[in-house]
Amino acid sequence: MKSIEVVAAVIVKDNKVFSTQRGYGEFKDGWEFPGGKMEKGERAEDALVREIKEELDSVISVKRLIKTVEYDYPLFHIKMHCYLCSLISGNLCLKEHESARFLSKDEIRSVDWLPADILVLDEIEKLL
Repeated sequence: MKSIEVVAAVIVKDNKVFSTQRGYGEFKDGWEFPGGKMEKGERAEDALVREIKEELDSVISVKRLIKTVEYDYPLFHIKMHCYLCSLISGNLCLKEHESARFLSKDEIRSVDWLPADILVLDEIEKLL
């Protein structure tokens, strides 16, 4: 089974967490924390800053690792490093996603999260 390693930004603002809805691919319409694949030799924090700049035209500050989750999708295994982040500049402009929302603690389970992202929701609820 193919294995991929990715990073995800848990961007918190005003006690709400930023979530994005995929606009393409096998998991189109599923909700996730924005981020993407790490390049060979790239530090996780650097990959996350790069991915958010590419996907959302924004600059973030990576604060700390919240949790690393692993999940077996039907065609691949994912290892996802989820980091608490804050927005430094930019308007979180959607370049690859079809929708996005800031969700409060009471709203966080109201969207259809992708399975790997669900595994970090308990820790995020504690942050909000």
